[in-house]
Amino acid sequence: MITIYDKKGFNQLITLDADTFVGMDLSNANLAEANLVQYDLSDANLQKANLSQADLRLANLTNADLRGANLTGADLTGTILTNAKLTGAIMPIVAIPKR
Repeated sequence: MITIYDKKGFNQLITLDADTFVGMDLSNANLAEANLVQYDLSDANLQKANLSQADLRLANLTNADLRGANLTGADLTGTILTNAKLTGAIMPIVAIPKR
């Protein structure tokens, strides 16, 4: 059993009868403000999922399908997006510091 909580850790957003998120179908899931720090979501189907304001720091999204997902305001610091499908995803504005 896996439970995802909000960033403050008080509100349950979703509970799943599974041992891992790897390859899981989370399409259309409402994970707004979810705490997903260091989660392994590789190969997961997150099509059209609402991940707005989610904390995805250091998460593994290798090969994840994020087409049409809402990532507005999500923290993607250190997130692994290797081969992730991002077509149509609503992405946060990223500031790149000058060197």
